[in-house]
Amino acid sequence: MSLYEQWVAFTTILTKEIRRFLRIWPQTLLPPAITMALYFVIFGNLIGSRVGEVGGFDYMQYIVPGLIMMSVIQNSYGNVVSSFFGTKFQHSIEEMLVSPMSSLVILSGFVAGGMARGLAVGAIVTCLALFFTDLRPEHLWLTLLVVLMTSVLFSLAGFINAIFANSFDDISIIPTFVLTPLTYLGGVFYSLDQLSEFWRGVSLLNPVVYMVNTFRYGILGVSDVNVWISLGAIFTITVAMFCFCLWLLHRGVGIRH
Repeated sequence: MSLYEQWVAFTTILTKEIRRFLRIWPQTLLPPAITMALYFVIFGNLIGSRVGEVGGFDYMQYIVPGLIMMSVIQNSYGNVVSSFFGTKFQHSIEEMLVSPMSSLVILSGFVAGGMARGLAVGAIVTCLALFFTDLRPEHLWLTLLVVLMTSVLFSLAGFINAIFANSFDDISIIPTFVLTPLTYLGGVFYSLDQLSEFWRGVSLLNPVVYMVNTFRYGILGVSDVNVWISLGAIFTITVAMFCFCLWLLHRGVGIRH
C-alpha cells in the first residue's frame, strides 16, 4: 500500500471507532460524567470541606487532576478492549488481516480510537470540574503531553487484554481486579506524604502514581514524585508496549486459529 492508502485505512478505522462510541454515547460518555460529578459533590464538597488543605490546596482542587486522569485511563482502556474484542468475536478482524493493511495501521487505528474516547471523556470531566473549582494549568504543554501519553499507554493495555481474551468475561477481569485498584490507589484522593514510609514505598510501585502526579504537577505545580523521571518512564513503557502489541498482531497471537 502507498503512504496515502495507509493514511486512508488509518482514518477509516479511526472514524469507525469515533462513530461507534458517539453512537452509544449514553453508555460511553454519559456514565463517566455522572460518576465524576458525584465524586466532585461527595468527595469535594461534602467530605473535602472537613479534610482541609492537601499540598497547599483545598481538597477539591487537589483531587480534580487525579479524577480527570482516572477518567482518561478507564475510558481509553475500555474503548479498545471492547472494540477490538468485538472485532474478534464478530470475525471481522479476519477481513482486516487478509486486507493489504499493515499491522501498524490496524494497531494505530484502534489506539487512536481509544485515545479519542479517553480525551473526550477527560474534556467533559474537566468542564464539569470548572463548576466546582478553579483550574489554571501551571504547565500547559506538560499537562497535554502527559494526558496524551497516558491515553496511548492504556489504549495499548486494552489492546493486549483484548488480544488474550477468549470471552466477554475475560475483558472485565483485568479492569475489575487490576485497573480499578491501581487507579484508586494511585494517589488520586491523597498525597503520598500522608502515608507511612512503608505504604509510601509500596505506592511507588504503582505506575498510575507517576501519571497522576505528573498530571497534577502540570495543573497545580505540585507532585509527590520527580516529574521528569515519570515522563521518561511513561514514554519507555509506552514504546515497549507498542512494540509488544505490534509483535502480537503480526504473529496473530489470539486472533489466528
